[in-house]
Amino acid sequence: MKKFLISALTLFSLTSPMAFAEEKPAEALLHQMNEASQQLNFEISYILIKKNSIEPLLYRHARDGQEHFAHLVYLSGPIREVIRRGDEVSYIEPGVDPFTIESADMVAPTFPMLNSDISHLNDNYDFIQVGRAREAGAACQVLRIVPKDGLRYSYVLWVDEKSKLPLRADLIDRDGEVLEQYRAISYSVNDHIADILSGLKGVKLPPVISLPKGEVKQSFWSAGWIPSGFEATELNRYRMAVTDRMVESQMYTDGLFNFSIYVSPRDSHSLKGQIVRQGRRTLHTSVRGDVEISVVGDIPPATAQRIAQSVKVNPTQEK
Repeated sequence: MKKFLISALTLFSLTSPMAFAEEKPAEALLHQMNEASQQLNFEISYILIKKNSIEPLLYRHARDGQEHFAHLVYLSGPIREVIRRGDEVSYIEPGVDPFTIESADMVAPTFPMLNSDISHLNDNYDFIQVGRAREAGAACQVLRIVPKDGLRYSYVLWVDEKSKLPLRADLIDRDGEVLEQYRAISYSVNDHIADILSGLKGVKLPPVISLPKGEVKQSFWSAGWIPSGFEATELNRYRMAVTDRMVESQMYTDGLFNFSIYVSPRDSHSLKGQIVRQGRRTLHTSVRGDVEISVVGDIPPATAQRIAQSVKVNPTQEK
């Protein structure tokens, strides 16, 4: 047994450094953080601090073979939970019938960058090692994730030196203002968590609902400028229930932040030249001729305004 342990440790010491040998220390640590969050059985109690609110949360993750289980619980107010079983995510919220969708990602306030493709982010972000600090009683390495173009937000991350789990994340705007903070209160890495989450296998959750596929092949508008690294998802067209307006929308993501463009015919409800930022979320709306253009997402106001100004409308195809 002793010989086996020595051999295993020797193999680990030889292979692990080589896996990240060609990477900068900050990028290597982000890869280790991402891997730890996918491989370890752990739980983190943390608070999400915004300008006007503090939300306490509990996140648990475990693996059973190749299958992932995760459970996010809101610890105050009405009961709210998000449950992941493999490639299915269920949402339980007050006032809404519980539902399940096919996905591997939770749309919820989990710690940033846990499921991000670090290699893809490297094209548009610089990873900078800042130093060491303490968070939740643990020694951490502190990193900055900074956009190369200055057109989006940045993060400062505190990563536990032992477990490689994130224990704090600050979302920073271009002026250095902190927009959001994720701060761990306590955490644990323990295989007992796998036993706890194994109970999710027998829980009866809502069946998977089928989301409509985007069937719009050609639009009457196009975006002339999008920040580097943002890729478009499906184009959608739908009618607003209240105003009966037909709206086309398209979401863009760079793997860390998202925004959407909405284009519709103007009417008496249209907002002229409005720009609002609430925390990380920006809304920019403008009217150009007979069309209303809105940009909504996790981007700075100046970036949203530039995107909206670049939208071109083809009158011959306008709906």
